[in-house]
Amino acid sequence: MDKFQMFENRLVKVFRHLRKIARKQGVTCYRVYDNDLTEFPLCIDIYENSLYVAEYKKEHNLSEQEYEEWQDRAIEIMSKVLEIPVENIHLKERKRKENRQDQYEKISFEQQDFTVHEGSLKFKVNLSDYLDTGLFLDHRITRHMVREMSEGKHVLNLFCYTGSFSVYAAAGGAASVTSVDLSKTYLSWAEDNMKLNDLYEPSKHHYVHADVLQYLESLKLNTFDLVVVDPPTFSNSKRMKEFLDIQRDHVDILNNILLATKPGGTIIFSNNYRKFKLDYDAIKASSIKDITAQTIPFDFSGGKMIRHCFKLVK
Repeated sequence: MDKFQMFENRLVKVFRHLRKIARKQGVTCYRVYDNDLTEFPLCIDIYENSLYVAEYKKEHNLSEQEYEEWQDRAIEIMSKVLEIPVENIHLKERKRKENRQDQYEKISFEQQDFTVHEGSLKFKVNLSDYLDTGLFLDHRITRHMVREMSEGKHVLNLFCYTGSFSVYAAAGGAASVTSVDLSKTYLSWAEDNMKLNDLYEPSKHHYVHADVLQYLESLKLNTFDLVVVDPPTFSNSKRMKEFLDIQRDHVDILNNILLATKPGGTIIFSNNYRKFKLDYDAIKASSIKDITAQTIPFDFSGGKMIRHCFKLVK
């Protein structure tokens, strides 16, 4: 059997299975394929009637013409099996990296924003202009958890990216939500997401343009009931005072967050470093629970999920 037939068979099989679960759960954005076959080092995500395809950087040993033919044929198969028009397929080349430090880099200017649904909420995504889309699909369950915990709470969302956790917190009835990020682009996107859901209330929900590490030092004690922190693995942005290494820095970051958290308050901490080890003894929380397994959605099961997720209580 040739490799293209194998790719098509694999896509047919996983799509049939995942589409059923997605329909049952009312999920319209989900991952269908992630490097399943070595000849097709692709990550394929469905965003309603569009496809986001990231190609992992890998030696393919093909001439330029052979590579173009391979790519065209792969796109043709994806379009046919996943029932998505070729013009709605967005292809990116992705470095095999374990962090999101490049997420702020604009790589195109097509401005193809559109709205997708997750449960009862709406989010702006962009599949063409950035390395990431604006909505990390692997945190679908974590977002629901945050919504359920937010009623009447003062919520802080650090490294907030496009504010999807903030939207869920506000939708869950949070008393206030403070979203902090170093990128003005993403803070503005977070505001757009709030507006999409009729949750935009500047008197209640705040957007702070800051280096999170410096911002933490300025916080008052016992201010927040619930904190979400999903930092990059490494970041050496010129706008940061110091570079961030999550393995090295997580104890200081979490202990600083705990100071700003009310007694009995909760921190949801996630990161994408494959080899990450939490230093339980050095963190001044009353309880720490690894909730990684509970937060892995149906489309990321099977050992492909590389992120970690923890719930800390002060």
